[in-house]
Amino acid sequence: MKIFFRFFLTFFISINICAADEIKVFDFTETELANLQVRKVRGADNKTIYTLGSNENGNFIKSVADNAASGLGKELKIDLNKTPFINITWKIEKDLSGIKENTKKGHDFAARVFVIKKTGATPLSNRAINYVFSSNNEVGTNFPSPYTKKSIDNVLASTKSNLDEWVTVKANVKKDFKRFHDLEVNEIDGVAIMSDTDNSKMMSIAYFQNIYFSSK
Repeated sequence: MKIFFRFFLTFFISINICAADEIKVFDFTETELANLQVRKVRGADNKTIYTLGSNENGNFIKSVADNAASGLGKELKIDLNKTPFINITWKIEKDLSGIKENTKKGHDFAARVFVIKKTGATPLSNRAINYVFSSNNEVGTNFPSPYTKKSIDNVLASTKSNLDEWVTVKANVKKDFKRFHDLEVNEIDGVAIMSDTDNSKMMSIAYFQNIYFSSK
């Protein structure tokens, strides 16, 4: 069963966050990557390959998922009363056209960013919003994961509009937890990125850059 946030809090490194109008989640440096563990999703044949790069806008990480699924993440506290907006810059070079993303067989995304909230004593109790760059659905589409209703897939970008183009998106995480989970959340507990193709057995290529939380 592919439930990424099920083991999310069991291996990601912890960092301390100070109050600020903008809080950067990832630096995408060699030092950071060396300290982050890459965990393959249970049942996946291979791990997603993550490599670092840079352009005029700073560092990024490239993901290649060839019948693979693994993620990178951090356990961290973000005060959603001060910085409720997640900002993501990303690009899909090779998408997963033709799959049905709201089914178990097609539940793969070339790029996704998880936001996690602890709501119980075990990872199985956690709630997640999975912000995705979809290959088949329009921006604004959302649906529960076919594996668990505790994780909601919310499409912030789509290759139907932006294939092989850098796209910057923003979402109000505090409002989304209320909207999708009916939870009043003041603080989240972790963020992760992942590219996965283990259900469709396809290949994707994606890029992540400049992921941060902001006050507006």
